[in-house]
Amino acid sequence: MTRPLLLLSAALLFSPMLLAQQIKRDLGGFDFTLGTTPSRSMAQGLISPSAVGAFHGGLDLSHPSGWYIGQYAPSMGVTADSTLRLDSYLGYKHHFDSSLGYEMGLIHYSQPNIAGPDSYALYGGISVLGSRFGGALRDNPDNRTGTLFADFGQLPLFAVDLTVKLAHHRLGTPFTIGDGSQVSGFSDWSLELSRPWLGIDLNLIYSNSNLSGDGCDAYSGINTYCDSVVTLKAQRSFF
Repeated sequence: MTRPLLLLSAALLFSPMLLAQQIKRDLGGFDFTLGTTPSRSMAQGLISPSAVGAFHGGLDLSHPSGWYIGQYAPSMGVTADSTLRLDSYLGYKHHFDSSLGYEMGLIHYSQPNIAGPDSYALYGGISVLGSRFGGALRDNPDNRTGTLFADFGQLPLFAVDLTVKLAHHRLGTPFTIGDGSQVSGFSDWSLELSRPWLGIDLNLIYSNSNLSGDGCDAYSGINTYCDSVVTLKAQRSFF
């Protein structure tokens, strides 16, 4: 059964530069970025979602040739009820001109404090007139996932950024629910609107899946919840 839910997560991160989510510096021939949000366009659509109320952040090192490497922690595991999660990536980005380009790379997903195999995802996409469209295949033996996403950038007249994500999951072992039926796969999706406001980053997210009732026991997708959920997140950066 669909259960609308409204969550308000206010992560009050103190900052002398209230609108900044990233610190950027030149490091020799490389551009170094430290931030509380993912810094790569295509990888940003594929990293694990940050847990509500969790400390998160990452770093990125890119070269004018187009190559880049970085790591993002959706959860740094600094509180008793959180676990360290690391998404490491290596990729290449190229622009033909100011309106057209492409990007491809590899992401390594890991949870160092939890026993179990790591997983990888190959990703790629194109950028057209300020919008980004991409996809990925994640090789997790327990949950093989194909993801499509689109980042439309800032919408005219509304001054908000729009991002849409759709994924299909194939479970390595079918999950048996209470009535004896099995779930071997499922799909989920999300739509996110975001904008800065008075030094705070506001994100309004709608997410859902095609699972319901007892079927949600099998859910392990791209969203935090299985059912229809509306989440309002308000975050202030450390810097």
